[in-house]
Amino acid sequence: MPKVKKVKPSELEGLKEKLVAINRTAKVVKGGKRIRFSAIVVVGDKNGHVGVGLGKGREVTDAIQKASENAKKNIIEVPIVNGTVPHEIVAKFGASKVLIKPAAPGTGIIAGGAVRAVLELAGVQNVLTKCFGSTNPHNTTKATLKALSSMIDAHTMARKRGMTLKELFESDSLVKI
Repeated sequence: MPKVKKVKPSELEGLKEKLVAINRTAKVVKGGKRIRFSAIVVVGDKNGHVGVGLGKGREVTDAIQKASENAKKNIIEVPIVNGTVPHEIVAKFGASKVLIKPAAPGTGIIAGGAVRAVLELAGVQNVLTKCFGSTNPHNTTKATLKALSSMIDAHTMARKRGMTLKELFESDSLVKI
């Protein structure tokens, strides 16, 4: 897996937040129940930068605020080619497995709730996805982020191999589509 390029939130402008899930937990104690909340928030600029965060607190607003701050600390850069992802990829996190495929212009985002939120705020416009295994929003968002962070576009691969883009496509090292 390539090195993840983290981005400072102060360098980005126009960050948007999207609440993916809120979970309520209750701890039974001598005096009754102690209720706490956890929230998953996705933050992105719809221009190739996205982050996911988890926050916990006694109030829903505290949990959302903490999740938002956590997401801003974990923003990564996503390669986008012509409004879609550069290549097909499968990523696994916990019991969740996410398949992400590039799609033709006009397809839109074909994805479930948690994966859709991450891809929309990353700025991907046309993509096909499928979740296998657990559909737990925490694990699916992390699997989606893992998939997006391990994608490499052709220009980066050519630079990495010390070639031009034309040489890269003419070589036998790439499978022709």
